[in-house]
Amino acid sequence: MSMFCYQCEQTAQGSGCTKAGVCGKDADTATLQDLLLHVTKGLAMCAHRLRLLGVRDRQYDLAVVEALFTTVTNVNFDPARLESMIRKVAGLRDRARDAYAAACQQAGRTPEKLGDPAHLALAASRGELLQQGAQIGIQRRLGARSQDLVGIEELITYGLKGMAAYADHALILGQEDEAVFAFFHEALDALTRPDPKTDALLALALRVGEVNIRVMELLDAANTGAYGHPEPTRVRIHPLKGKAILVSGHDLKDLDALLQQTAGTGIRVYTHGEMLPALAYPGLKKYPHLAGNYGGAWQDQRQEFDAFPGAILMTTNCIQKPKDTYSNRIFTSGLVAWPGVTHIADRNFAPVIAAAQAAPGFAADGPDDTIWVGFGHHTVLGVADKVIDAVQKGAIRHFFLIGGCDGAKSGRNYYTEFAQSVPKDCMILTLACGKYRFNKLEFGDIGGIPRLLDVGQCNDAFSAVKIAGALAAAFKTDVNGLPLSLILSWYEQKAVVILLSLLHLGIRNIRLGPTLPAFVTPDVLQVLVDKFAIRPIGTVEEDLAAILGAAPTA
Repeated sequence: MSMFCYQCEQTAQGSGCTKAGVCGKDADTATLQDLLLHVTKGLAMCAHRLRLLGVRDRQYDLAVVEALFTTVTNVNFDPARLESMIRKVAGLRDRARDAYAAACQQAGRTPEKLGDPAHLALAASRGELLQQGAQIGIQRRLGARSQDLVGIEELITYGLKGMAAYADHALILGQEDEAVFAFFHEALDALTRPDPKTDALLALALRVGEVNIRVMELLDAANTGAYGHPEPTRVRIHPLKGKAILVSGHDLKDLDALLQQTAGTGIRVYTHGEMLPALAYPGLKKYPHLAGNYGGAWQDQRQEFDAFPGAILMTTNCIQKPKDTYSNRIFTSGLVAWPGVTHIADRNFAPVIAAAQAAPGFAADGPDDTIWVGFGHHTVLGVADKVIDAVQKGAIRHFFLIGGCDGAKSGRNYYTEFAQSVPKDCMILTLACGKYRFNKLEFGDIGGIPRLLDVGQCNDAFSAVKIAGALAAAFKTDVNGLPLSLILSWYEQKAVVILLSLLHLGIRNIRLGPTLPAFVTPDVLQVLVDKFAIRPIGTVEEDLAAILGAAPTA
């Protein structure tokens, strides 16, 4: 076995990738990511103890967030960049360890003896680094403790990775919270303890969900503070004639910078995947050359990018191995990287613009079809009185939140079929790239309110939480007392942390699919079932009947 990874939903055989990742990462990349996580835990161990002594260093805070995000699925596939980050984090760890010793001496305390993550001396060559990384992976821990304990540790780890992604997005736009940094360090330190207990780990997992609510609040403030509250907007879904750039991922600041740099060039900019909601922000849709959305979810990118006659910019994550046909016109930014792909580190997108100008562009205008976006919490709560009135009068029977991470694995047509089967007196809220399963279908409206409300990116889960909370308050109940059902798809670690946030809020009866996480053992799953009534998706007919109490009607 050259690697082991089971952090995403599409892991091989539903149990773990052991030769190469289904995502496209090779064994060396996986091993280097394991080593990066190991030294990051070491930095957190030292930073946590320093903070308890009244000493903090923002470099430690930022490094932990960036390192965790770097190991999220479909972010960084470049061994050279991973090695560089490992050595950077290890250098900060060593500095923090020395600072901890000095702070203890000053306080008259004896420093704690810290484990291997805080002391591992990195080898000089990459080959030796790989040997070191092979000694600290999941398989090593599975041989030393129960699968239940390791599974909960991984649940926490993946939650922290997902939270780091959201924290990084917020940081880029100037929003942060010292308490969040402190928790990252505390949680990673807890994962280094030699004698973990099941109950304590489960409690920590729910704390990850709790802190993530704060992180999503920061991200919402960051996005809306920079670009205004999303507005209901009709978005074009077919291209216009001319030169073009396609932007995918989640980083609104990268998109903004690109729009500024392409103004007046004649190049039109299109969103892809999770970037679609950007078209609803006043501060972004003001650019007349932000022309619309092209394509669908991330897993279709190799076909869609191949057909796109322009340049492509991948921000944050969701990159797949580029085809040779477009490898010279795809670019990365932020923490995302692929070997051989040009990386833009300073938001100077001149190479992207040059590639777009050199490409043929679209030869003709496509059809004028549009879809709705922009139903964030600010918009929905602005018409809350109409929604409440419709519920009270029986015009709206039930709300379904159908969304989450999409993927290529079979079984995901369930979400399309479910949305299509929802009775016409029910509303559908959706978010994240799972919406591409049905967001171009026509669902009509109820009393002038569209039946399908696109809340935004996975980053915008905070909007869904706020909407649910406001409705619960209006009806003098809790979220579980609302006529609301959550039908969620998951793929990677951001979806994991959102699930933990929902569990922290006490939300029950969540249906999750298309498969349950491989790292959640049967015993741990039973705990989640007993406490939160979480369950796997079944058939559309069975699930709708169970939720609505009767066979669904069209």
